[in-house]
Amino acid sequence: MNRQIFAATALAITTLFGAAGAHAASPAGFTNIKQINAGELNVGYVDAGPANGPVVILLHGWPYDINSYVDVVPKLTAQGYRVIVPHLRGYGTTRFLDAKAIRNGEPAALATDVIALMDALKIDQATLAGYDWGARTADIVAALWPERVKGLVSVSGYLIGSQEAGKQPLPPAAELQWWYQFYFATERGSVGYEKNHHDFAKLIWKLASPEWKFDDATYERSAVALDNPDHAAVTVYNYRWRLGLEPGEVKYAGLEAKLAASPGISVPTITLEGDANGAPHPEPASYAKRFTGKYKHELITGGIGHNLPQEAPEAFANAVIEVGRL
Repeated sequence: MNRQIFAATALAITTLFGAAGAHAASPAGFTNIKQINAGELNVGYVDAGPANGPVVILLHGWPYDINSYVDVVPKLTAQGYRVIVPHLRGYGTTRFLDAKAIRNGEPAALATDVIALMDALKIDQATLAGYDWGARTADIVAALWPERVKGLVSVSGYLIGSQEAGKQPLPPAAELQWWYQFYFATERGSVGYEKNHHDFAKLIWKLASPEWKFDDATYERSAVALDNPDHAAVTVYNYRWRLGLEPGEVKYAGLEAKLAASPGISVPTITLEGDANGAPHPEPASYAKRFTGKYKHELITGGIGHNLPQEAPEAFANAVIEVGRL
């Protein structure tokens, strides 16, 4: 790395985490949040590293936030990457531009948010990486707009689904894992999540990562993002859409039709899985053939749960770097 890139990286890290240092254990987490109008949203996002570096976009899941990547970002910027970490719709400082807009959480909507953000930031192509909702969104972008994706890192692999697939009953044990989806299908669940989202999300964290011993400060740092006024509505819409209880918006119907055909993903891809993921997730053998380009799967051991980038940041960052070399 030349001196100019190193200096730019060091400045970005200092700005992002404060003069005390770049280590992601900083209680404040990300503090330098930028805002930009992109599509339907005013998006809150982190932009770290050299402006002319290869771009990586990191997408968080539910019910987490951008601080899932607080240890990943400095590892990537130190290698010369420009790293963008947006709050998804319904999280943090991201807001709908139209007060009357449907608080739509369907998968195609989140994917178009990423394309809109890339357009607004004038990013032609990026490596996409994510877990949970973020992995599904990254998968969709890679499948529908492969020319915009240099590489893909997807925790739990191929997560593209459809309402038709959601109609199929699962074995009882698998249905039990989706208890919250059925809860959100009720009015009681909608009201309950709006009222109790703080404690609800903490329970999900514990169930999804049973061996992750996160402390209260770590959780509270992310829980603030769930106080977004649209968070509960977007969350409930997403899970109701999966069951066919929300129809989705007509403007996304064409994209959802393409996704219902389970399109292959041709961009270079690394899929990751933690050995202690307590959330519902498919077996790697069930989705390997969906990735038709250069492909690799890695099991990350050591009691790693659902929030893999925060629980195993070194492994996640290494995958992002490696996928660019496949």
